[in-house]
Amino acid sequence: MKFDELIKQIKKCRHCESSFGFIPNPIIWGHANSKIVQISQAPSKSVHESGKPFTDASGKTLRNDWYQITEEDFYNNDNFYISALAHCYPGKQSDGKSDKQPPKCCYKMWIQKELELINNEIYIIIGSASAKIFFPDEKFEDLIFKDNILNGKKAIVLPHPSPLNRRWIKSHPEFLNKRIKEVRKTIYNLIYK
Repeated sequence: MKFDELIKQIKKCRHCESSFGFIPNPIIWGHANSKIVQISQAPSKSVHESGKPFTDASGKTLRNDWYQITEEDFYNNDNFYISALAHCYPGKQSDGKSDKQPPKCCYKMWIQKELELINNEIYIIIGSASAKIFFPDEKFEDLIFKDNILNGKKAIVLPHPSPLNRRWIKSHPEFLNKRIKEVRKTIYNLIYK
């Protein structure tokens, strides 16, 4: 299958509509030669509504504070291919506070096919749920503080930049003091070279 055909199929997917109770809106960004493949867990409600990844508080932290790049550079398809274990916002838990866990069928249906067709240079894996899929036998904290290998390429693992994750960030000061600076340098070397 060609990359463009795969993207069309993902964007038309309505597999989870009956379980969601609303029309899914698969979110995907980038092209087959994006330098960085970034994979997180699932889009938020505001991303579901905007149709553009990371147009929420998590995205502001990721772009402005952690990567320190412009929106233009972040949304430049040559730089980033942005996907998730689940391409659609899964809805809220019954408590109305947190999002539901994304359905596993999405990962099984699409992600492996995506990764086979992208000619990227590195991976950035965001959040513990995503890290567990790609590195099931390793501790999340260990993955964050070292460079990893995925499909023969460098893979960086980051905590989720959600405001709900402030406690983890605060309890691991070495992440902001050292590790994210190393990650930023890697990104700069790719997109500004």
